[in-house]
Amino acid sequence: MTTQQPGAALPAAAQPDDDLRTGNSVEALRGAVMAKLAYAVGKVQADASDRDWFLATALAVRDRVVQGWQRSYHTTNTGGTKRVYYMSLEFLIGRLMFDALTNLGLTDTMREALSGLGVDLDKLREVEPDAALGNGGLGRLAACFMESMATLAVPAYGYGIRYENGLFRQVVKDGWQQEYPENWLSFGNPWEFARPEIAYDIGFGGHVETHQVDGAPRYEWFPSETVEAVAYDTPVVGWRGHHVNTLRLWSARAGDPLRLDAFNEGDHVGAMADRVKAEAISKVLYPSDATPAGQELRLRQEYFFAAASLQDLVRRHLKKYPDLSNLADQAAIQLNDTHPAIAVVELMRLLVDLHGMAWDDAWRITQATFGYTNHTLLPEALETWPVPLMERMLPRHMQIIYLVNALHLDKLRAEGHSDVDVMRSVSIIAEGWGQQRVKMGTLAFIGSHRINGVSALHTDLMRQTVFRDLNAIYPDRINNKTNGITFRRWLMEANPALTAILVDVLGKAVLDDPSHLEKLAQHAGDPALQARLKAAKRDNKATLGGIIAARTGIQVDPDAMFDIQIKRIHEYKRQHLNLLETIALYNAIRAEPWRDWAPRVKVFAGKAAASYHTAKLIIKLANDVARVVNDDPTVRGKLKVVFLPNYNVSLAERIIPAADLSEQISTAGMEASGTGNMKLALNGALTIGTLDGANVEIKERVGDDNIFIFGLTAEEVAARHRSGLSARETIANSPRLAEVMEAVSSGVFSPDDTDRYRDFANALRDHDHFLVTADFDDYYAAQRRVDALWRDQAAWWRASIMNTARVGWFSSDRTIGEYARDIWDVPVRAAE
Repeated sequence: MTTQQPGAALPAAAQPDDDLRTGNSVEALRGAVMAKLAYAVGKVQADASDRDWFLATALAVRDRVVQGWQRSYHTTNTGGTKRVYYMSLEFLIGRLMFDALTNLGLTDTMREALSGLGVDLDKLREVEPDAALGNGGLGRLAACFMESMATLAVPAYGYGIRYENGLFRQVVKDGWQQEYPENWLSFGNPWEFARPEIAYDIGFGGHVETHQVDGAPRYEWFPSETVEAVAYDTPVVGWRGHHVNTLRLWSARAGDPLRLDAFNEGDHVGAMADRVKAEAISKVLYPSDATPAGQELRLRQEYFFAAASLQDLVRRHLKKYPDLSNLADQAAIQLNDTHPAIAVVELMRLLVDLHGMAWDDAWRITQATFGYTNHTLLPEALETWPVPLMERMLPRHMQIIYLVNALHLDKLRAEGHSDVDVMRSVSIIAEGWGQQRVKMGTLAFIGSHRINGVSALHTDLMRQTVFRDLNAIYPDRINNKTNGITFRRWLMEANPALTAILVDVLGKAVLDDPSHLEKLAQHAGDPALQARLKAAKRDNKATLGGIIAARTGIQVDPDAMFDIQIKRIHEYKRQHLNLLETIALYNAIRAEPWRDWAPRVKVFAGKAAASYHTAKLIIKLANDVARVVNDDPTVRGKLKVVFLPNYNVSLAERIIPAADLSEQISTAGMEASGTGNMKLALNGALTIGTLDGANVEIKERVGDDNIFIFGLTAEEVAARHRSGLSARETIANSPRLAEVMEAVSSGVFSPDDTDRYRDFANALRDHDHFLVTADFDDYYAAQRRVDALWRDQAAWWRASIMNTARVGWFSSDRTIGEYARDIWDVPVRAAE
């Protein structure tokens, strides 16, 4: 059989023809959509609904993506190119139709093609559901990285779980968050390809038997339960369509979907029990771990997708090479946080138990193959698993963990390390929770050749805090890779009006190379440019105002400052600091109505974990404050407060282009990076924030005059934690804060339940771990500086332009280029 060389022509059967399947003219696209409507959707034009038209359009676009997908796969497969495998529990990819159209350069052509059929492309955009495959920054980062890997022609697979219901659909009733299934797959997913022929058995439980082979022990695991992992593939197209990668998601399926004997005996529910248990693995993202059953399900999810992904990449490797000795030369596996860290142990099991490799060789290959991205310094977010649970669910893996740990500690002792506290710190097995636990962050660190943080500050703090002792032992292993965003999604798709202005001023080259944005700084003081940008922003604000009115009934003024905080609800992100300042501003507006207050619309959006009571109470407080402020006629439109429910990628695409002020106010040292700060700055919003995460690097690039920094530094936060966290003296020394705290705790904003926030307020008084009260006065003062700049519109728009101009460095293309060079050792496509 003849082997084709890289770049050789595709076989004749796969050659693209200029017909309805592949042509990119208006006529070809129109014909392709009509053909899909008839033969794939089964509808005639007169009876087609918006959903029918969306499916037909998506399928026509998908055909054009598939051409590049097959070509990219063929080139990689025949060229022996090293592949990257990006393992993440989340891929928050959002809607995909405009993503594909933008990257293929077909948006305007498709709009014209559909217009000739009486169909509005932008209306179809609203029909597409958001893929509910993530929660927040972690999953959106993974999606940006997948697109950038395709753009840079890095051959890659993304591996995750095909959640049927994702996190949850957030509904706010009477101000309280309620969770409902996010049934995004109920009408099918036109972007994915089911691969029922690609299925792997994933074991749980059971026992391990030892055999002697050539005088050496061999271990064999006999699981008591087996679940099938079935593949679903989604093509991810890069900019200009040059390269297309694969997002492979795993769906759980029971080996025997129905116990027919039990069914025939009348136990109709019991006959389905095994199926229900198996399929629960891919039902919901982040099931509550407040119960032992929930904790077990989370562990099952993580092992399920890690094991399936490793079996898949090993199978792919062995199709081309005789053994796994060169695996690290052909595969780079990146662990996105600790969720897939069990893959380190699973790869050792595959190499040693199933492929007969010597332990030392297997460990060398494992370390050389894996990289680990850390996303948090919060101890509670660095996963640990109870040893009894691991021993019950994954008995062979627990044996391997114990051996990895013993050999690791033996090596350190042989090198002269004897400090007991250090040895405990770097051990994979931890005490102190009433039972031994496995530290997944430590496992990922020890099992990887590179560990990276996601902002300069975060990486420095990693070295000083959570991995201090490991860093001292392995000083060259930690490196920094500051996060980035894909400008295709967060500029071109989300904000076409701004994009058109940038192209007009800077030329089309800015679409290919974000560094060209720097030239915009030369025009920052141009009144004509400022006027154009202000008009585009006002249109975006009017659009968001329509969404706010439709979803909440609140009317907002597009000429007011849109002050935005859009994040997962968490105490360290400090939405409650924003709310306390909102109350203080409300009090000041009522007390001093003669002052020239800058009109504001404060917009909050984000989901709280279902079991996170305090976060859900913060959502309720936001809605209670909104009700009081918005209903008070004495405010006279100077302040509106909005909580937008069910925050997702598509809603972010409408909020971010409308933002004037970006709230990045986490407690310093607790936000690893942030990417919302980058998206908002790119779209011309000014940042008010602490010196936390990537805020530090944004400040360095946009300049001190174009950002509002306040609050304690990470070092000062650490000092406060050491000295005590009672805030009663701090509150007593701030009359403004004391007044706000008393209003909240006494029930001014909760007259139906005056005690609703009493415990919440007392917790801030007695143990303010996130230093909300310590930063309050400085935050309030920074907000007044925001007001002053807003009143000088020429100065405001100059600062806005400088933000857009100076954030080109925060492209995920730059980040992926650094991963490729420093961690994965793979080439990237040269800039054109």
